[in-house]
Amino acid sequence: MKVEGVPYRTIWLGPDGGSVEIIDQTKLPHLFETRRLESLEDALEAITHMRVRGAPLIGATAAYGLCLALRAEPSDAMMARACERLLGSRPTALDLKTALDDMRRVLENTPPERRVEAAYRRAAEICEENVEASAAIGEHGLELIEQAWRARGQEGRVNILTHCNAGWLAAVDWGTALAPIYRAHGGGIPLHVWVDETRPRNQGAALTAWELKGEGVPHTVIVDNAGGHLMQRGLVDICIVGTDRTTAAGDVCNKIGTYLKALAAQDSGVPFYVALPGSSIDWTIAEGAAIPIEERPADEVLEVTGRAPDGSIASVAIAPVGSAAANYAFDVTPARLVSAFITERGIGPATAQGLLQLYPERR
Repeated sequence: MKVEGVPYRTIWLGPDGGSVEIIDQTKLPHLFETRRLESLEDALEAITHMRVRGAPLIGATAAYGLCLALRAEPSDAMMARACERLLGSRPTALDLKTALDDMRRVLENTPPERRVEAAYRRAAEICEENVEASAAIGEHGLELIEQAWRARGQEGRVNILTHCNAGWLAAVDWGTALAPIYRAHGGGIPLHVWVDETRPRNQGAALTAWELKGEGVPHTVIVDNAGGHLMQRGLVDICIVGTDRTTAAGDVCNKIGTYLKALAAQDSGVPFYVALPGSSIDWTIAEGAAIPIEERPADEVLEVTGRAPDGSIASVAIAPVGSAAANYAFDVTPARLVSAFITERGIGPATAQGLLQLYPERR
């Protein structure tokens, strides 16, 4: 994708061929800054402080974080320590574990003297595979937007509601839930996106709106609780969201508030689609209740960050001093509320059998 006409991915190698560079998403939408990662500690900080976020990008960053660790010491002990620390940085996003398991399979039988080169090669391949998967999700999801456009008699515009950010900032490029929107917009289908603000980190207002504005996609930022009202009034044609982890039976774990949107969509007769790569499917569990739900610091709820009148970026308190706050980062949407999955392999029902039809090697 492009930022002011310049092509960017969300992660790339630095000019020295060993360091890693990222877009610092904590600065958006007010500032566009990149950041260089030179060590395992840098990668861990970027993941835990959400300078990178979105399950696919977290996985890619973890892969490069292991590269940075091995560059300092390519031993078995370092590989084990680095993987353990990276795995604990964001416990809900499955792509993190998927990427590290993949890296370890490649590296465990690689001699230490060749391990760094092999690690960087595999990390780059993981990034390319993610881009290919995201592009394919966009192509398959385009079919659903075209269907919605035909259902409107090709009049007006297709209104799409999304929650959190599942665009190119959440992946290496293209994204998941926003990939079909970019394809449809580029193909001339008139559309409009309702952007949930997505408290408490405001990934919708800060990141999704920034992306859509940059691509020229018509959009409107709304408070999180407005979605149900819009659906009741017939102002939403389809919902598309991403996922950080999906069970083998089709339960979906995504940013907190997704479950409420799915309930409102079912009650209002609005299709609710989930876009995901196969790397986000946890084949080891069937029930969403088994997914670990990350709990983040209370200050994310008790404070809000924005641009002050003088142009500075500041955080301000929004609750009384001494108030407690709970900050559950994700919730689980049962498979019965999901109309279909949009994957890199096509569109399928949100059921165990539907997933196995798309990924028969998992039988």
